Amino acid sequence: MSDKTGKIFIALFSGINVGGNRIVKMAELRAFFEDLGFSDVATYVQSGNAVSRSAQGDAAALTSQLAAAFEKKWGFHSRIMVRDADWFERLVEQNPYPEVAEEPTKLHAYVLEREPTVEETARLLEKCTGPEQFEIKGDVLYLHAPDGLGKSVFAGLIPRTLKVPGTARNWRSVLALLEMAGKTGSN
Repeated sequence: MSDKTGKIFIALFSGINVGGNRIVKMAELRAFFEDLGFSDVATYVQSGNAVSRSAQGDAAALTSQLAAAFEKKWGFHSRIMVRDADWFERLVEQNPYPEVAEEPTKLHAYVLEREPTVEETARLLEKCTGPEQFEIKGDVLYLHAPDGLGKSVFAGLIPRTLKVPGTARNWRSVLALLEMAGKTGSN
């Protein structure tokens, strides 16, 4: 089914298919979206990224709808961040580290539930003592980890220090999702 009305949304799921736990097959995830009335559904890699079109709702309403339906179907909670394609385009355009955009394992975007307060950001700045750099723009935290995310002690401190729920994607995933949203939008 391909209904060209509506808006393109990107949904990012947290905590699925990590370390062999909370397994959700991408074919099942695509069917889940279609059953909820989304069209042009596509997924990217196993960690829970979906691009789709919805004729109704905004990102906040869709987040609530997806979270409730997901938990009912799979029996566990996954934090879901839903953003529209324009938001993702701004995320890429506002990248404060364009010099490392060609090294996608060293650049990550954390999609946050809300913009952090000045106090929350200050707490995080205190912890950033290694080679990493970060910048927050609205509800996105950009992290430049020169040694990669896997070796970054600071990256592990972000969730519990910032205390703003979010989910991270490497730059390759960010660009791939935006490209998928563009293809979906132009059909």
